[in-house]
Amino acid sequence: MNDVAEVVTPTSYLTLHYRLAGEDGMDFISTFGGKPSTLQMGLGQLAPTLEDCLLGLPCDAHKKFMLPPEKAFGAHNPQFVQRIGRADLPPNSATELHGTIEIASPHGQKIAGRVIDLDDDTVLLDFNHPLAGRTVCFEVHLIGVM
Repeated sequence: MNDVAEVVTPTSYLTLHYRLAGEDGMDFISTFGGKPSTLQMGLGQLAPTLEDCLLGLPCDAHKKFMLPPEKAFGAHNPQFVQRIGRADLPPNSATELHGTIEIASPHGQKIAGRVIDLDDDTVLLDFNHPLAGRTVCFEVHLIGVM
Protein backbone atom coordinates (compact mmCIF):
# COMPACT_ATOMS: atom_id res chain seq x y z
CA MET A 1 0.00 0.00 0.00
CA ASN A 2 1.33 3.40 -0.97
CA ASP A 3 1.22 5.85 1.96
CA VAL A 4 1.88 8.88 -0.25
CA ALA A 5 -1.35 10.60 -1.31
CA GLU A 6 -1.62 11.48 -4.98
CA VAL A 7 -1.47 15.22 -5.43
CA VAL A 8 -2.22 17.32 -8.50
CA THR A 9 0.83 18.03 -10.67
CA PRO A 10 1.07 20.07 -13.91
CA THR A 11 0.45 16.88 -15.96
CA SER A 12 -2.07 15.04 -13.75
CA TYR A 13 -5.24 13.43 -15.06
CA LEU A 14 -8.17 14.44 -12.86
CA THR A 15 -11.72 13.40 -12.12
CA LEU A 16 -13.47 16.20 -10.31
CA HIS A 17 -16.57 18.20 -9.67
CA TYR A 18 -16.14 21.94 -10.10
CA ARG A 19 -18.20 25.08 -10.01
CA LEU A 20 -17.67 28.67 -11.06
CA ALA A 21 -19.97 31.17 -9.41
CA GLY A 22 -20.17 34.91 -9.00
CA GLU A 23 -19.73 36.67 -5.68
CA ASP A 24 -23.50 36.51 -5.32
CA GLY A 25 -23.37 32.69 -5.42
CA MET A 26 -25.05 32.45 -8.85
CA ASP A 27 -23.56 29.51 -10.77
CA PHE A 28 -22.01 30.08 -14.19
CA ILE A 29 -21.14 26.41 -14.54
CA SER A 30 -21.32 23.46 -12.17
CA THR A 31 -20.82 19.71 -12.42
CA PHE A 32 -22.01 19.17 -8.84
CA GLY A 33 -25.24 17.20 -8.92
CA GLY A 34 -24.30 15.60 -12.24
CA LYS A 35 -21.49 13.61 -13.75
CA PRO A 36 -17.97 14.64 -12.72
CA SER A 37 -15.54 15.99 -15.30
CA THR A 38 -12.31 14.38 -16.37
CA LEU A 39 -9.42 16.42 -17.70
CA GLN A 40 -5.68 16.54 -18.06
CA MET A 41 -3.82 19.43 -16.54
CA GLY A 42 -1.85 21.60 -18.94
CA LEU A 43 -4.04 21.06 -22.02
CA GLY A 44 -6.13 24.22 -21.64
CA GLN A 45 -9.31 22.44 -20.56
CA LEU A 46 -9.40 24.83 -17.60
CA ALA A 47 -8.04 28.37 -17.55
CA PRO A 48 -4.40 28.39 -16.37
CA THR A 49 -5.29 30.42 -13.26
CA LEU A 50 -7.87 27.78 -12.30
CA GLU A 51 -5.35 25.00 -12.87
CA ASP A 52 -2.92 26.87 -10.60
CA CYS A 53 -5.48 26.57 -7.76
CA LEU A 54 -5.45 22.78 -8.15
CA LEU A 55 -1.68 22.25 -8.05
CA GLY A 56 -0.61 20.35 -4.94
CA LEU A 57 -4.14 19.44 -3.82
CA PRO A 58 -4.54 15.82 -2.70
CA CYS A 59 -7.19 13.44 -3.94
CA ASP A 60 -10.53 13.95 -2.16
CA ALA A 61 -9.79 17.61 -1.43
CA HIS A 62 -12.83 19.89 -1.43
CA LYS A 63 -11.84 23.57 -1.62
CA LYS A 64 -13.26 26.96 -2.53
CA PHE A 65 -11.16 29.76 -3.97
CA MET A 66 -12.32 33.38 -4.26
CA LEU A 67 -10.51 34.80 -7.27
CA PRO A 68 -10.42 38.53 -8.04
CA PRO A 69 -10.59 39.44 -11.75
CA GLU A 70 -6.80 39.57 -12.17
CA LYS A 71 -6.52 35.99 -10.84
CA ALA A 72 -9.58 34.72 -12.73
CA PHE A 73 -10.42 35.94 -16.24
CA GLY A 74 -8.74 39.34 -16.23
CA ALA A 75 -10.05 42.86 -16.24
CA HIS A 76 -12.79 43.89 -18.64
CA ASN A 77 -10.99 45.54 -21.57
CA PRO A 78 -13.02 48.31 -23.27
CA GLN A 79 -10.94 47.82 -26.45
CA PHE A 80 -12.61 44.42 -26.85
CA VAL A 81 -16.02 46.11 -27.25
CA GLN A 82 -16.64 46.83 -30.92
CA ARG A 83 -19.54 48.23 -32.94
CA ILE A 84 -19.94 46.29 -36.19
CA GLY A 85 -22.28 46.98 -39.08
CA ARG A 86 -24.97 44.37 -39.53
CA ALA A 87 -23.92 44.04 -43.18
CA ASP A 88 -20.44 42.97 -41.99
CA LEU A 89 -21.75 40.11 -39.84
CA PRO A 90 -21.64 36.50 -41.06
CA PRO A 91 -24.80 35.41 -42.90
CA ASN A 92 -27.60 34.10 -40.68
CA SER A 93 -26.11 35.65 -37.51
CA ALA A 94 -28.70 35.72 -34.76
CA THR A 95 -28.63 39.29 -33.52
CA GLU A 96 -30.47 39.05 -30.23
CA LEU A 97 -29.59 41.17 -27.22
CA HIS A 98 -27.29 39.12 -24.93
CA GLY A 99 -26.88 36.49 -27.65
CA THR A 100 -23.52 35.42 -29.07
CA ILE A 101 -22.17 35.98 -32.56
CA GLU A 102 -19.07 34.18 -33.82
CA ILE A 103 -16.93 36.03 -36.34
CA ALA A 104 -13.52 35.48 -37.91
CA SER A 105 -10.69 37.64 -36.61
CA PRO A 106 -8.27 39.30 -39.07
CA HIS A 107 -5.99 36.29 -38.46
CA GLY A 108 -8.72 33.80 -39.38
CA GLN A 109 -9.49 32.41 -35.92
CA LYS A 110 -13.11 32.42 -34.79
CA ILE A 111 -13.99 34.59 -31.82
CA ALA A 112 -17.31 34.98 -30.06
CA GLY A 113 -18.80 38.30 -29.08
CA ARG A 114 -21.77 38.87 -26.82
CA VAL A 115 -24.39 41.29 -28.17
CA ILE A 116 -24.71 44.13 -25.66
CA ASP A 117 -26.55 46.67 -27.81
CA LEU A 118 -28.04 46.87 -31.27
CA ASP A 119 -29.84 49.22 -33.59
CA ASP A 120 -31.13 49.00 -37.16
CA ASP A 121 -27.66 49.26 -38.72
CA THR A 122 -25.12 48.05 -36.14
CA VAL A 123 -24.45 45.58 -33.35
CA LEU A 124 -22.28 46.34 -30.31
CA LEU A 125 -20.26 43.21 -29.46
CA ASP A 126 -18.24 42.50 -26.33
CA PHE A 127 -15.37 40.11 -27.07
CA ASN A 128 -14.17 39.95 -23.45
CA HIS A 129 -14.51 36.63 -21.63
CA PRO A 130 -18.01 36.66 -20.07
CA LEU A 131 -16.43 36.55 -16.59
CA ALA A 132 -13.82 39.26 -17.26
CA GLY A 133 -13.84 41.96 -14.61
CA ARG A 134 -15.66 39.77 -12.10
CA THR A 135 -14.61 38.11 -8.87
CA VAL A 136 -15.46 34.42 -9.09
CA CYS A 137 -15.72 31.53 -6.66
CA PHE A 138 -14.00 28.39 -7.95
CA GLU A 139 -15.11 25.34 -5.97
CA VAL A 140 -13.56 21.94 -6.59
CA HIS A 141 -13.92 18.41 -5.22
CA LEU A 142 -11.11 16.14 -6.46
CA ILE A 143 -12.41 12.60 -6.90
CA GLY A 144 -9.40 11.05 -8.59
CA VAL A 145 -5.82 12.09 -9.36
CA MET A 146 -3.47 10.14 -11.62
